Amino acid sequence: MNAPPPLPPAVAALLDRAARPDFPDWRRTVIRLGGCTNPVHLVGSAVLVDTATGEALTDVDGSDPNGRRLLTACGNRRASVCPACSRVYQADTYQLVRTGLVGGKAVPDAVSEHPRVFATLTAPGFGPVHTRREQSGRVRPCRPRRDAKNCPHGVPLGCSERHAPDDPRLGEPLCPRCYDYAGAVLWQSCAGLLWHRFGIELRREIARRAGLSRAELADVARLSYAKVAEYQRRGLVHFHAVVRLDGPDGPDSPPPSWASAALLADAVPAAVTRVRFQAPGSAVVGTRVLRFGTQVDVRPVAASPAGERPASGAVAGYIAKYATKGAETAGAVDGRIRSAREMVLLPVRAHVLRMIGTCWWLGGLPAFAGLGLRRWAHMLGYGGHFSTKSRRYSTTLGELRRARAEHRAQEQRAALGLAGHPVAYVGQWRYAGRGYSPEAALLAASVREDGVPHGA
Repeated sequence: MNAPPPLPPAVAALLDRAARPDFPDWRRTVIRLGGCTNPVHLVGSAVLVDTATGEALTDVDGSDPNGRRLLTACGNRRASVCPACSRVYQADTYQLVRTGLVGGKAVPDAVSEHPRVFATLTAPGFGPVHTRREQSGRVRPCRPRRDAKNCPHGVPLGCSERHAPDDPRLGEPLCPRCYDYAGAVLWQSCAGLLWHRFGIELRREIARRAGLSRAELADVARLSYAKVAEYQRRGLVHFHAVVRLDGPDGPDSPPPSWASAALLADAVPAAVTRVRFQAPGSAVVGTRVLRFGTQVDVRPVAASPAGERPASGAVAGYIAKYATKGAETAGAVDGRIRSAREMVLLPVRAHVLRMIGTCWWLGGLPAFAGLGLRRWAHMLGYGGHFSTKSRRYSTTLGELRRARAEHRAQEQRAALGLAGHPVAYVGQWRYAGRGYSPEAALLAASVREDGVPHGA
């Protein structure tokens, strides 16, 4: 009889680990990471101290001679990097956005009656690209044109094909030589500044419609928002945002009587049209006036009690979904590019590689030094935050994380029989690496498949 084939090394290591007496504790440590793909290793020690008496009750040692370490989840927000930790970030973002719509977590429920809209601000066009168009459930031709004109490089300016959702040409320029890559990269790098200017113009527009000055508006109303950036297939970002109008003290105060969702919905497109400024480096690449695209979608969020919560949940879910995505959705890469030589081997499509190359080229010129284009080349020039909010919109991600940590600490104190005791951990930890051993990676993969949350 032939001998059975040898076990894969990771499986053999897991079986060997299972035979050790410390296996239950080790298994529990890995499972509590919730399937994190790249946990952080810490070494050091901490002591649980009774704060009333100063007595040391128990200790946690992360530097014993057997090599045990304290593992903690990486906390990365991007689903392409760590699906497990991104689910936690997405859930927190959902709660943050929804709280600003319906109240809770120190935000009064009356905020659900404040005027608010869900707005989408787009990027302008820098040249025609292949796209998938649908109307009434039917796929329409990409870019139909009656006149069969060609561009100066001999490429047809139209496309009559009906692209499939997975067509690799989606987002690709019809003519790469005509596409304004320098303008696209400069717009991308200044998108955060465009949003900032939009906030200023929106306050001016609301004040004008209310018959007030900007200083007078600040005395009676406050604008709050939560937004997220979404990459399109062409490599440029859109901004999706909840914009809310409160009283002068934020969600705790009612808005003025003249404030309405209709006024806010009308003010957003008017403000967008006035946001524009000249890009830097005009002496190098020519004058370019940066602005938002002409497509602006604004939808009031329902305020009726019957339809309020489903509408708010849908908006919060939409924003939270894109908070865990990055440039990889446009075909870019996760990691930072350190040298021009790396671009030769990047597994990206031609359009994305041209955007990365343009970032690298412009980033090396003195006129664009302040934009950090080489640093953000892997993000196609966008270096802003993906999800942001104004100060008084709702709770914060930090508050949500502290509440979760306190809940787990209470569970741990209860398990130790110390519920109700005034205790605190006192210690010191230092970074000691990342990642899993082969057997731990195998167990973590099974945890990810089962969807076990952090701390379970």
